[in-house]
Amino acid sequence: MKTLFLFLLLIGAGFEARAASQVDASRAEARELFARLIAFKTSKGLGQVPALATYLSEKFVAGGFDPKDIHLLPLGETASLVVRYRGKGGTRKPILLIAHMDVVTANPADWVRDPFILTEENGYFFGRGTADIKNEVAAFAANFLRLKREGFVPKRDIILALTGDEETAQETTRDLVENHRDLIDAEYALNGDGGGGVIDEDSGKAKLLYLQGAEKTSVTYSITAHNPGGHSSEPRLKNAIYDLADALKSLQGYRFPLQSNEWTRGSLAASGAHTPGELGAAMKRFAADPGDIAAAEILAAQPSYVGRTRTTCVATMLAAGHAENALPQAASATVNCRIFPGTTSEAVAADLQRVVGDQVQVQIVARSLDAVASPLRKDIRDAVARAVHLNYPGTPIVPDQAPYYTDGTIFRAGGIPTYGVSGSFLKDSDSFAHGLDERMPVASFYNNLDYWYALIRDLAGSR
Repeated sequence: MKTLFLFLLLIGAGFEARAASQVDASRAEARELFARLIAFKTSKGLGQVPALATYLSEKFVAGGFDPKDIHLLPLGETASLVVRYRGKGGTRKPILLIAHMDVVTANPADWVRDPFILTEENGYFFGRGTADIKNEVAAFAANFLRLKREGFVPKRDIILALTGDEETAQETTRDLVENHRDLIDAEYALNGDGGGGVIDEDSGKAKLLYLQGAEKTSVTYSITAHNPGGHSSEPRLKNAIYDLADALKSLQGYRFPLQSNEWTRGSLAASGAHTPGELGAAMKRFAADPGDIAAAEILAAQPSYVGRTRTTCVATMLAAGHAENALPQAASATVNCRIFPGTTSEAVAADLQRVVGDQVQVQIVARSLDAVASPLRKDIRDAVARAVHLNYPGTPIVPDQAPYYTDGTIFRAGGIPTYGVSGSFLKDSDSFAHGLDERMPVASFYNNLDYWYALIRDLAGSR
């Protein structure tokens, strides 16, 4: 028996050593991928998204994926990439994983380090896209390759969709939803560009992870006043600039109706429990009673929270007149609105017209999209918790609605419920996405790699 025990012990040790070796190899592969991804200058106008997509396509083919399951879809100067990980079949629809390959423009002259070279320094990875969002692309690709290498066969297909212009027009995302639905149709999508964890500034420990199931839509409107104009030496009571000014003052004083959903109420309740003073109390009160006007007014005074209770619109640009010695024939303001899910852009346009009056005209100036919220699913929330707790035990999972928008808005509007479930953890003081010297903690990068490996296996392999 003693000999058998020692034999089994040695076998177990061998399994553990091989498992540890596989993890180390996967981490090395992910870091190499990360460095290569950062090196591609995938900002608007540089045309490098297709090159990055081609690089990834070649990695997937070399990793054992059937070329027929890899689709590189050019669109203008950019492209999207769709990769299908084949499962056992059956009746369940696939799970879709989404992220984007493009990044915000970075001027190397402004950075301390070259933004297109992955630099590891003082416990951080520096480079454009380290936090938004090439860390997630690297995690998806590395885990697809690892799972394929390990012989993992999911119970249903897993689809990876990487878009090419999320930071700008989002045309590649619309193209996938509208023209290539057969490639990306899924029961639901997991968005690497939403959610994410928060590290406490003082303790350095994980504070919470946001599970995002809704986003506000960004829609831009013009408010324009017209007038026949004339010579400036003969002022008239009617003046396009004054009419526009009156309209904007009316807009400034207007509050859209209060709104809430299960995501905002859950987020405010969780945040309120950890926020001291009047603000925390208002969060809890509004979460319990979304009709509490007094609580909503306290939240409205905080720029970070006003958008969680209603649609918001704000003037962002002005244009007026054609000569310094002529009465203006036109005056126009650009107004950007962040629209609460469930409200249409046309309804907001009608509200704006009513508020600003009939001396000006309100128009939608760009293609709009009406956001919807995804249902809060217990199976996804539980799987996210299990995956997060591997590296951050006991961390609360908090429902959330983002005040910004990602590709997830388009997938939701297209009928695919989408959940922002990034496993990357950051301190607020380390959040430099879109900014100078963007960075990601090294530990967070590798923990996110482990997180996605566990989450994919959980949702696609055992359910």
